[in-house]
This record gives sequence, structure tokens and C-alpha cells, in this order.
Amino acid sequence: MLVRRLERHEYSVPDPRLTTTAMPARVNRSNPMAKYPKDQFDNIPAELTRTGAHRAPARRGRGWLTLLWAALATGILIFAGLFALSVLNNQSFLGSNTPEVPAASETPTMDPVLDPTTIDPARNITITILNGTTTVDLEDAASAALVAKGWPVTTAATASQRDIETTVVYYSNPADEDVARGVVLALGIGEIRESTAFLGAPITVVLGADYVPAAAP
Repeated sequence: MLVRRLERHEYSVPDPRLTTTAMPARVNRSNPMAKYPKDQFDNIPAELTRTGAHRAPARRGRGWLTLLWAALATGILIFAGLFALSVLNNQSFLGSNTPEVPAASETPTMDPVLDPTTIDPARNITITILNGTTTVDLEDAASAALVAKGWPVTTAATASQRDIETTVVYYSNPADEDVARGVVLALGIGEIRESTAFLGAPITVVLGADYVPAAAP
């Protein structure tokens, strides 16, 4: 009698308590571009997103603002420097400084010689009279008037220029100013000037058109 032997196959039933979540598929390192199905590790919570590691986009106009502040600071420094220099130099840094009017100084003058006989002979005072007009012999009339009052007139002639308007008494030595003033008083007209234009005599009188000789008594 043929007896068939039944092969017994044992099948193991998994224990539910030992059941675990399937492990994620391994990464195929040989093919990094390979795609795999998503699992729970692909869902990143929102609170874990990256924050604070990026820069906000730059605001427009910040470069111009920085340039404006730099220009303002430069202007303030320049203004302060000019102000300091103006204080040191006692001048206005805004320009157009009004010049100071110089204080009036008294020009030293000498009292006129009223009596020519009191002049020290050591001074060697001589007087030359020049006619600066077209009036004939005007120099002789002036010379006679001065000699009559005691003034030492040594020369009377015509001047090279004959259109003089104002009578001027010139003196070359500042020490002879008193004599020049006395001659002006004796003539009754004229002004005095210190000059080295006439070196022939200490005192030179250039008669102008304003000189009119006194009438003879």
C-alpha cells in the first residue's frame, strides 16, 4: 500500500506585540539622484524652520543717507575751523570784513617864526622866490615885501612852469618848518610842503596866481 507522506510545512505567525514600523529605505549612495517614497522623516515641523541666519534685503537710499551725513559732518568741521581762524586773526570768516579806520594821529608842527631877526645865523637860512605865473615881475614884488619885513631873500627869478595856481613855500629840512610857516604868514597866503625838489636854498617860494602883492602905501 502506497502511503503518501505529507510534508509538514510550518508557517510562523508574527506576534503583533513585536511588530515595528518599517525602517526607511536605505539611501542609494551610488545614485544620489534616485527618488524614494516619502516617510515621516520628510515632514519637518514649522517651528523647526531656519530663522535668524539670513539677512533682510537692504533698504533703498541708505547709501545716499550715509553720504549726506558725511557731507554734513565735513561742513561742520570746516565751519568750525574758519571760525577759529577768524577769532585768532580778529577777522570776519564770512568775508567782506570792514577795514578798521586808523586812529587819527596828530602831525607834529612847529610854531612859525614871526620875527626873522630871531633866526639863528648858524642855520644859514636863505630864501629863493620863483614866479610861477605869467604876471611880469611878480617875483620882485614878493621879494621886496619879504625883505621889508627882514626876511633873508637872496634870489628872485621866474619858474620853468608858468601856470601855477596856488602859492607854495617849500622847505627841504624838517627843522626849517618854522621858517616856512613864518614866510607864509609874511606873504599873507600860501601853504607849506616838505620837499627835496628845490635844493638851491633852505626855503623856496613858488608864487601862484592866488598871490596878489600888497598895494604900495
